[in-house]
Amino acid sequence: MRLATIEKQRYHKKHLHNVQRLAMNKYSAVIKTIASYLPEKILTNDDLTKLVDTSDEWIMTRTGIRERRIAADDEFASTMGAHAAKAALHSAQCSPTEIDLIIVSTMTPDYLCPSTAALIQRDIGATRAAAVDISAACSGFVYGLAMARAFIESSMYSTILFVSTEKNSAFTDYSDRNTCVLFGDGASACLIRRGGHGLRIKTTTLGASGEESELLHIKAGGCRLPASSTSYADKLHFIQMNGKELFKHAVRRMEEAINTCLTTAGVEATSLRWLVPHQANIRIIDALAKRFSIPDDRVAITIDTFANTSSSSIPIALEKLQQNRLIVSKDLVLLTAFGGGLTWGATLLEAT
Repeated sequence: MRLATIEKQRYHKKHLHNVQRLAMNKYSAVIKTIASYLPEKILTNDDLTKLVDTSDEWIMTRTGIRERRIAADDEFASTMGAHAAKAALHSAQCSPTEIDLIIVSTMTPDYLCPSTAALIQRDIGATRAAAVDISAACSGFVYGLAMARAFIESSMYSTILFVSTEKNSAFTDYSDRNTCVLFGDGASACLIRRGGHGLRIKTTTLGASGEESELLHIKAGGCRLPASSTSYADKLHFIQMNGKELFKHAVRRMEEAINTCLTTAGVEATSLRWLVPHQANIRIIDALAKRFSIPDDRVAITIDTFANTSSSSIPIALEKLQQNRLIVSKDLVLLTAFGGGLTWGATLLEAT
């Protein structure tokens, strides 16, 4: 009799767990489709040797970058983002008028005002959607996913278009060999809805430290240092960075974020199918993978062909995995990023 009661309790406990898991999946925020847009123009390392004192070997050894895409004069954060958005909506067979909210992560907006999100809303015909930009530099994708998840799972919105788009070339000083070799242009868009098949957003952790904001910044252009002939002459509208210090912070902060994210989810690093890190520097990526004993063939790498596209680097890499059918049901995918602010974060996805 006692054994029968214990077995019944076990059955009910297992049944309750299954019901809770199904309910959680039903109401979870899920990335339905991802699509990217990359400009046609390719700037190789050899091309850069004509602009600054560098070499293909020097760039490859220190960064892992071979080439990068550069937007045309008539391509902007909004237009690239709109291209990616249209492709994502087409793949999901979703009308622009179904979108409730457009979130755009960018550190290279078309304007300070209006928002790039509002311009994309106009360009794709999403007449019902609210629109907002977020600024978290290279961490923008993980920050944006956290926001989208909160809106979806709180039932405030049911259909969100999340776009990461960057025209870094517009803010790059091509006479500075320490920065001009690093950056490329590109955009990516995700359609996020509640439940069903896709990439479920399981856990997210975010962090920031404004005390180190000077390590990576664009000094002029805001209200603190408005545009002037002096700011332009002094090249203060370009990206400036302290690479050595950023390297130390990047590895440590992303390691912390990954540990927190995995602990919250109750997942071991060995269970991950893919690590998709921000594509800033191959040495940072290698150091991070080694700290978690993740083999090279489970780390997504696009830095060699696209360089650092800031907040769009993770979704571009994620889309490449999906295009090659390298993510299957129940796979766990860990995203992690680090950027100016300083900002950082990690997100765990599960293929459903």
